[in-house]
Amino acid sequence: MAQDNPLGRIGVWSSAWTTAQNGDGPAYSGVHDEAAAELDSLGYGTIWLGGSPDVGYAAPLLAAAPRIVVATGILSIWQHGAEEVATGRAALERAHPGRFLLGLGVSHGALAKNYAKPYSAMREYLTALDSAPEPVPAAGRVLAALGPRMLELARDRAAGAHPYLVTVEHTAGARDILGQDALLAPEFKVVLDPDLDRARATARDYLAMYLTLPNYTANLRRLGFTEDDLRDGGSDRLLDAVFALGDADRVAERAQEFLAAGADHLALQVVTAATRSELPLDAWRRLAGVLL
Repeated sequence: MAQDNPLGRIGVWSSAWTTAQNGDGPAYSGVHDEAAAELDSLGYGTIWLGGSPDVGYAAPLLAAAPRIVVATGILSIWQHGAEEVATGRAALERAHPGRFLLGLGVSHGALAKNYAKPYSAMREYLTALDSAPEPVPAAGRVLAALGPRMLELARDRAAGAHPYLVTVEHTAGARDILGQDALLAPEFKVVLDPDLDRARATARDYLAMYLTLPNYTANLRRLGFTEDDLRDGGSDRLLDAVFALGDADRVAERAQEFLAAGADHLALQVVTAATRSELPLDAWRRLAGVLL
């Protein structure tokens, strides 16, 4: 596995900071800065900003927390021009050396107006980052790679991969493709609830939207899931594979399975009824005790 991992073993993935800065939910405030500082003090290694954030969204979190890395998880190449991204990333690097990681992805046809030939578009975007007035080095970026070709691109032209909505089996396969030197930092979904039926209901409500997006469903089919697994928010089999469901000890067990399969870092996403706008501080605190 990657020898030089600046992200730490466990990070936090949340779209709440992005939602607030987009103006789509509660306004960004000191509460958001305080949460970043607390995650830093708890020992989490990275904050992943979900929901295709602007690079500049990382700035207040980096200022609020003295140590933690902040990453985009992920920035859509269709929504942000490469030169603008490279300039913004360079400014963050000057202000906070070594503490920002650019996560890039091709998003989905249903969400991106100009979506076409995603693999070729990513290659061209990386070339544009390489040739920008202030280039983004390969070591300063990761790709939200799912399929074999995108994983190979993450290996060859980035620091590694940040796959979303994956299983232990996908993690092992991704490690085989990436080799031992590239970074592998999958997103890791958690419902912290000892009532398994209730946990599955929360997970199913959250997963339903993702199961309408072909990039995810194609990857899940490659992993052996059937059309029955993909219906109605996902079968129990699917939920148990892509979520850690249960109490903190069960979450720790599932995290170890991903790490043993080849992950260098897990981007922990605590799923609740208000995931996209809520900062689940109590859950992050409880999980810090068993994960860090």
